[in-house]
Amino acid sequence: MADLTTTFLGITTPNPFWLASAPPTDKEYNVRRAFEAGWGGVVWKTLGEDGPPIVNVNGPRYGVVYGADRRVLGINNIELITDRPLQTNLEEIARVKADYPDRAMIVSLMVPCEEQAWKRILPRVAETGADGIELNFGCPHGMSERGMGAAVGQVPEYIEMVTRWCKQNYDKPVIVKLTPNITDIRYPARAAKNGGADAVSLINTVSSIISVNLDDFSPEPSIDGKGSHGGYCGPAVKPIALNMVAEIARDADMRGLPISGIGGVTTWRDAAEFMSLGAGNVQVCTAAMTYGFRVVQEMIAGLSTWMDQKGYERTSDFIGRAVPNVTDWQYLNLNYVTKARIDQDACIKCGRCYAACEDTSHQAIWMKPGRVFEVNDAECVACNLCVDVCPVEDCITMERLPAGTVDPRTGKVVSDDYANWTTHPNNPMSRAAE
Repeated sequence: MADLTTTFLGITTPNPFWLASAPPTDKEYNVRRAFEAGWGGVVWKTLGEDGPPIVNVNGPRYGVVYGADRRVLGINNIELITDRPLQTNLEEIARVKADYPDRAMIVSLMVPCEEQAWKRILPRVAETGADGIELNFGCPHGMSERGMGAAVGQVPEYIEMVTRWCKQNYDKPVIVKLTPNITDIRYPARAAKNGGADAVSLINTVSSIISVNLDDFSPEPSIDGKGSHGGYCGPAVKPIALNMVAEIARDADMRGLPISGIGGVTTWRDAAEFMSLGAGNVQVCTAAMTYGFRVVQEMIAGLSTWMDQKGYERTSDFIGRAVPNVTDWQYLNLNYVTKARIDQDACIKCGRCYAACEDTSHQAIWMKPGRVFEVNDAECVACNLCVDVCPVEDCITMERLPAGTVDPRTGKVVSDDYANWTTHPNNPMSRAAE
């Protein structure tokens, strides 16, 4: 059977599934239950310094976006970092790590952007025996208004400076957690690397307002008639997270920088996608909050079965495999031509493909008597919209035209030079075209 044992930053865990820093990792009771359920590691909910206590709201802290079947697609939260005493957290971390030496224990930290503040907290964290720290430079609400969280993560110079302080005062791995609330994720990632970070983790939550109550016109979740922007997470943010992970993984300036993937990981497939794009492991929050800690067992079983089917003996066999296939649009092969094909036996004659194509696309689907739908190759541009809106899986597929055939839409012969598109004369970005 496949071996899910994963080593990340020298920390070996029985599987690549960690719980992200969030409400599920706020106390000893939760973390022990998580480890008993099978999680490979946890990032303890963000700790702050001693001082004025953190006070969370006592009203609703979460807002949700549901799918048509009331499945949770995304959660918005306005919760701050831990409101429990620092010393209490540190004592619990030490006890749990001592009892579960084979699991990763990472401590998330957020203190003011002052070197002395970091110098005060780092030795206390080191005493717990934790395996490393994660610098929370991503929280977009509450703490960012106090000059921490995303307020640091949006300024590369601050990221580099604080990371360097931590590396100088802490001798175990330092992970920098990045905010997605930025134009180009590569700049903060480069700053983290320049500051000596051992890895980056991403993404943190997306700044958002989940909805508005149309009775009292307050953003949800509403606290006494008022609302605030919060952090959005869950399956809905996965595409954003995958792209940002890939941008870092394929950046030459960050080659070799380990990545912990976060953002909507709900199934084993999600994890495999993140890891194929360069993540050494994944962190999970929303799935655990939705389905409970035992959801990890399904992730473990699914990933193990898939690896067996593919012949992968260990996770390192497929980590990063998709990175070489991520490219800029200008290098996509314009000689690659496909056309939509409708399986008439599978078609339920709902007409969604026709409506979508006729009204909003390229009028490439005919509706014939008896509600029979056929593709007009001369107008089909292979946009894939019909495939996406069809309610029957695999009823509509895209068929690649063989090399040498004439594309009925353009009247041109489909080139057989697929492999060398980057140097093909038809590619306007190629040297040959010049």
